[in-house]
Amino acid sequence: MEGSHGMTGVVGKVAHPEQIAVIGAGIGGLCAAARLAKAGHQVTIFEAASQTGGKCRTEWIGRYAFDTGPSLLTLPAVYRDFFQRTGDVMGRVLELQEVNPAFDYRFHDGKSVQFANLSRKQTLSAIEKSLGVEAASEWNQVMVQAESMWDVSREPFVESELRSPLSLLKRKNLLRDIKTIAPWKTLRGIGIRNPYLAKIMDRYATYSGSDPRQAPAVLSTIAFVEEAFGAWHIKGGIGTLAEKITERCQALGVTIRLNSFVESISLSGNSVSGLVVDGKQISFDRVVANADAAFVYNQLLPQSTLARKEAKKIAKSEPSLAGFSLLLGLKPGNQPPLSHHTILFPENYDAEFEAIFTAKRPVEKPTIYICAPRDETMVKDAGHEAWFVLVNAPRHSSTGAGFDWSDSHFVKSYANSILDQIEARGISVRDRLEVLEIRTPLDLQNSVHAPGGSIYGTSSNGARSAFTRARNRSPIKGLYLVGGSAHPGGGLPLVGLSAEIVANAILEK
Repeated sequence: MEGSHGMTGVVGKVAHPEQIAVIGAGIGGLCAAARLAKAGHQVTIFEAASQTGGKCRTEWIGRYAFDTGPSLLTLPAVYRDFFQRTGDVMGRVLELQEVNPAFDYRFHDGKSVQFANLSRKQTLSAIEKSLGVEAASEWNQVMVQAESMWDVSREPFVESELRSPLSLLKRKNLLRDIKTIAPWKTLRGIGIRNPYLAKIMDRYATYSGSDPRQAPAVLSTIAFVEEAFGAWHIKGGIGTLAEKITERCQALGVTIRLNSFVESISLSGNSVSGLVVDGKQISFDRVVANADAAFVYNQLLPQSTLARKEAKKIAKSEPSLAGFSLLLGLKPGNQPPLSHHTILFPENYDAEFEAIFTAKRPVEKPTIYICAPRDETMVKDAGHEAWFVLVNAPRHSSTGAGFDWSDSHFVKSYANSILDQIEARGISVRDRLEVLEIRTPLDLQNSVHAPGGSIYGTSSNGARSAFTRARNRSPIKGLYLVGGSAHPGGGLPLVGLSAEIVANAILEK
């Protein structure tokens, strides 16, 4: 491991340190900033909000703490590598707790199945017990195929800078790889016969804010990654990750300016020359944008042929779905505690995708995800519980491109219908309720500048979605994009990899 614990300064490695600005202190921006500062660059982060972390945050409401963004860490090796390469050890600053069972799936007819953490054997045994031998054999086949897809797609699609489809044509085993990834197949095209397992697989599309009827089959690799690398909780809440990465930035000399709104990116010809922040022009050699890519190309840049061309390309990618969430602070009850992750599937899952992606309206009977961490540091009183309840929802829009979430009367009645549906599944909530806070897609848009409240930036709908996502290296010289709307996509592991790709692109020159 390089460096030492809690260092306040580092020996610069780059021959010519540059002034680099990062727009946005989300996880991607923070990780890129720390890597660049470790290499010796002078880095300044400008964040419009009053705290770092972007969507990754643990919020205290009264005596309860809630993970209001990511509520699970997969592929922890991405962050283990980040801490090691920036001069610390992840195990020293974060306590990872295994989530087991990883998921408790409950179906409309009373059937249920629990997926074990880090054990296909135990998961298959649970599937066999609940859904039969044939179902277990089918899931095993799907996982074997997903593992092959992961092996083939990991390096070119996830860990590398994706320049163009042509760059993939130079691969040695191209035809074999294409056959494995089967880009012409959707997630539904995998053809899972068991209706219960089909619902579980569909859910991996919504992980990236996508529609399983259009999302590529390669998203099944998420199921394999979860199984192989585990599902983890961070003690104190997932937001602790943002806090510790922020501390790493500060230890490396990164300047973090909160409540600082970037108005525009300045250009000299086709090269970045700086930023206008709160009315002041500041010069920079390079800019890393950890903001929505469409916002960067449409709003922050002076309109040029190149900016318009990129904006047009990004417009072809569909924004991810949004989320409607309830934060529930619960007194002790007389029911056994829920698993860390419980998913309540409705009878008709297709109606959910039809409502969100076609009709653009809230789902009447949605899949309900309940995150109930068994973490005593997230409540002030023993026996109390803090639940984060999330349902998929259409993006906010007042123009018809989504649903208008500004009607507070509707929002309250919709929240009540979600509570009714949880209680109808035999889980008591109302008699234990101490805190109830509602978060709509409009709230998410306002709090973290996520257009429409899209949780994951852009969706993975369609075979070409990976190529319509914003590239990390902009055609505008000195501009780089990091985060959920840029390659390789949304979610903590991919955003961490996005930061590594961007830092490497700047350092390799």
